[in-house]
Amino acid sequence: MKKEEVIIVGGGPCGIAAAISLKRKGLHPLIIEKGNIVNAIYHYPTHQTFFSTSEKLEVGNYPFVTEHYKPKRNQALVYYREVVKREELRVNTYEKVQSVKKEEDDFFTVTTDKQLYSCQYVVIATGYYDNPNYMNVPGEDLPKVFHYFKEAHPYFDKDVVVVGGKNSSVDATIELVKAGARVTVLYRGSEFSSSIKPWILPEFESLIRHGVVTMEFNAQVKEITEDKVIYEKEGQQVAVKNDFVFAMTGYHPDHDFLKQMGVEIDDESGRPIFNEETMETNVPGIYIAGVIAAGNNANEIFIENGRFHGEQIASAISKK
Repeated sequence: MKKEEVIIVGGGPCGIAAAISLKRKGLHPLIIEKGNIVNAIYHYPTHQTFFSTSEKLEVGNYPFVTEHYKPKRNQALVYYREVVKREELRVNTYEKVQSVKKEEDDFFTVTTDKQLYSCQYVVIATGYYDNPNYMNVPGEDLPKVFHYFKEAHPYFDKDVVVVGGKNSSVDATIELVKAGARVTVLYRGSEFSSSIKPWILPEFESLIRHGVVTMEFNAQVKEITEDKVIYEKEGQQVAVKNDFVFAMTGYHPDHDFLKQMGVEIDDESGRPIFNEETMETNVPGIYIAGVIAAGNNANEIFIENGRFHGEQIASAISKK
């Protein structure tokens, strides 16, 4: 069993920010990440432009300079790699944490798919991008259904249904149209979401207005078959022909992973129980950082405010 002071589960921007803050307090944190650093950002669509400005994505006071006001996915990957390198952070990539268990001596046993660790403090910075919100309808597990969108080229000259009406679905729709797909958007809301990036909404509305994209509001998906999506609208069932489905229905934290550690979760909001000043959960010694603190409301905490959790955690641990 390897002994560590602090283990950070998750190597995203908020996990990196926490590691920097801890290191600058004289501690020696180890980040354990199941993929590579900023794994979620790597899995963003290849064309992705951030909602935040580059300045608001900075960690550790390292300047993030881009030629555009809003940075792109590839620029963020380069930036965070460079931060990890310059700060000389210890990161075990491609290692998955399976469990965190508090022992009688108040230390934690952290079990991964490669190693056993013992440590005094654990920071959970796992985000939510790995856990899609499923529609729980028949056919959702068909090979033609995806909950992530990477790029549009494979769907040239295909009929595609996009489920959802927020940023991810709008982004996917625009890219699919550019690549020559025929797109129908099904959204259970009655109007455009107020959270849609203001600089992409006019283009999306134009595609609908000119009949390039078929947009169905108040549409509830009921079933997916090999060649159709069946949805209900105003009491009527409608079937739309398609080859592929992108269910862009959002994501949520891994509640089971937290509960197994003894962290309590508010049933209504999905928020872990924690001290907002220190980010320590109801389990002494376990802290949370980043969007996982927002529970089911993914629009409450982003990189731009979750990056400051690390300083709160580092101050709390250093006082102990």
